[in-house]
Amino acid sequence: MELKNDCFLRALMRQPVDRTPVWIMRQAGRYLPEYLKTRAEAGSFMNLCQNPELACEVTLQPLRRFKLDAAIIFSDILTIPDAMGLKLYFVTGEGPKFEHPIRTAEAIRKLPSPDVNDSLRYVMDAISTTRREIGGQVPLIGFSGSPWTLATYMIEGGSSKTFPNAKKLLYQEPELAHELLGKLAGTVTDYLNAQIESGAQAVQIFDTWGGALSAGAYREFSLRYMAQIVAGLKRENEGRRVPVILFSKGCNTQLEALADSGCDALGVDWTITLKEARKRVGDRVALQGNLDPAILLAGKDVIRHEVEETLNSFGPGNGHVFNLGHGITPDVNPDHLSALISAVREFSPGFHS
Repeated sequence: MELKNDCFLRALMRQPVDRTPVWIMRQAGRYLPEYLKTRAEAGSFMNLCQNPELACEVTLQPLRRFKLDAAIIFSDILTIPDAMGLKLYFVTGEGPKFEHPIRTAEAIRKLPSPDVNDSLRYVMDAISTTRREIGGQVPLIGFSGSPWTLATYMIEGGSSKTFPNAKKLLYQEPELAHELLGKLAGTVTDYLNAQIESGAQAVQIFDTWGGALSAGAYREFSLRYMAQIVAGLKRENEGRRVPVILFSKGCNTQLEALADSGCDALGVDWTITLKEARKRVGDRVALQGNLDPAILLAGKDVIRHEVEETLNSFGPGNGHVFNLGHGITPDVNPDHLSALISAVREFSPGFHS
């Protein structure tokens, strides 16, 4: 099926576009009343993730409201540890938890390498269903968590602010940490390739907790494995390049190394200007980002101003995908996201000759 709007894919490849494309991390989520209704119908978050028809519905909901240039499949980064037998569940107000966190060498060595086309078939079915229903309107993005980010949840048993158990493993038993991260990297590679074969037209790796590591530890235990994944991905499908985006939050000191990872684009958080990021990576990769999500809590005039400032920061030329510097938060008024998207579409043509 012909893609009617390929602005997002062309921008990721630093090709000419008429305007800056825009999509929003977590654009299918709790800030939308229609999502909350579908979530209630599903009965639980995991039921929603594991039902391909409902996951497709949630993926399409933001496209019905907003003039977005891409959809991202509705799922969760922790589907892989769940498929490995850790039994993912969610506690209201506390986030994700695992019934069986891994803390010992025996637990790590016993971790299975799941057949992603079997244990995670529901994700592939959601992608193929969504591709059919989206009708070539915009591209569909697939995603995964990075090995390091997945490992933090698996070792801590849930979210953490300081990651004491995960960091202890890295420093006290680095060989065991590499064994775990290598196993996860192999599974993530298989998972993303299966998503591409099912119809994902771009993929993003979320390295949410990369910024928790020191510079040296980041390169050894996070970036190393993301580069390994990128090298193992299927980069062309349906006669077209499949771009790879790396989003490593809190890792602006590592931009040059990230740009050398083999990816096509870097997601950038809001703690650096796009001007500086662009200067540092040159034309090696496209940039995605990087408005502070909290700006969506302000008035629409402020949002419009900040959108223009973000576009000005990147400057004229190709290779920019507008996004937030992290995911949209549940307390955002959907009308404020409409104001952001309208501003991007209004202002950005002036940056493209």
